[in-house]
Amino acid sequence: MEIRIEPSWKSVLSNEFEKPYFGKLISFVKAEYSSNEFKCFPPGPQIFSAFDHCAFDKTQVVIIGQDPYHGLGQANGLCFSVYDGIPFPPSLVNIFKEIQTDLQKPIPISGNLERWADQGVLLLNATLTVRQGQAGSHQNKGWETFTDAVIEELSAQKEQLVFMLWGGFAKKKGSGIDRTKHLVLESGHPSPLSANKGHWFGNKHFSQANEFLTSVGKKKIDW
Repeated sequence: MEIRIEPSWKSVLSNEFEKPYFGKLISFVKAEYSSNEFKCFPPGPQIFSAFDHCAFDKTQVVIIGQDPYHGLGQANGLCFSVYDGIPFPPSLVNIFKEIQTDLQKPIPISGNLERWADQGVLLLNATLTVRQGQAGSHQNKGWETFTDAVIEELSAQKEQLVFMLWGGFAKKKGSGIDRTKHLVLESGHPSPLSANKGHWFGNKHFSQANEFLTSVGKKKIDW
């Protein structure tokens, strides 16, 4: 199967695409998406949207999510992001609230985070696909191995990135990042369960990211 992914990523990950686990993963995904019993998200052309909107060469910030949204019409291939016109899921509401207090920016009209990705924010879910209404249904099929490789290549080949690790899952997934040359920001998850216990609000990750980027001569993100 031809993997349609932005060229700079295709070059970096070419060895990964040749590994046996990846062939099995793609066969599984194709079978799931062709099933008549259920829908899968995001739509097929958006599975690699995080990469297509944020080239390897342009990546400045990495935000690690877990699963795509599994509600109808929500997932668009970028973690925490939804299509224009879709109501904001609770975690995204809390992300925007933190940006509002951290940077004094108004809550946006759209929850589509392509505007971040196009500036160099890689919005990476650990698992890139899911069945409708079945959270975690495509876990442990190979996606995690693939996205671990993505993080490993970013850590090894890039300099002075900002990694945002929200919640225990993301912290564990990012545990191998080289912290001697990248900024790693950690906090609780923006989901209401964590945020309302005080583990999310006030983390100031968005201002910290911009301060770091400008300090190393990079352009800050318009959050």
